[in-house]
Amino acid sequence: MKVNVHAVNFTVDRKLVDFIQERVTKLEKFYDKIVSTDVFLKVEKTSEKENKIVEVKIHVPGDDFMVKKQCKTFEEAIEISAESLERLLVKRKEKIRTHI
Repeated sequence: MKVNVHAVNFTVDRKLVDFIQERVTKLEKFYDKIVSTDVFLKVEKTSEKENKIVEVKIHVPGDDFMVKKQCKTFEEAIEISAESLERLLVKRKEKIRTHI
């Protein structure tokens, strides 16, 4: 699976990219037909503490899944996004099994 990390208006450090790739690669346990994943990292210029936005878009044959989360840190947002995507991918897999 190919993982693309896009940082909008800032540069992302290697540790964060490695963390994202490691966490997103774990999603293959739940659905093995993932083609690629796009991760968009954004920082909103607000006075709120929760100004880090993560959008994760997963491409699977015949469909795309997108999750958007806003948290205090990118790591937390990635973790929550991955958990949401795990549930979506498990549902997708079960749906496909019922049609076979």
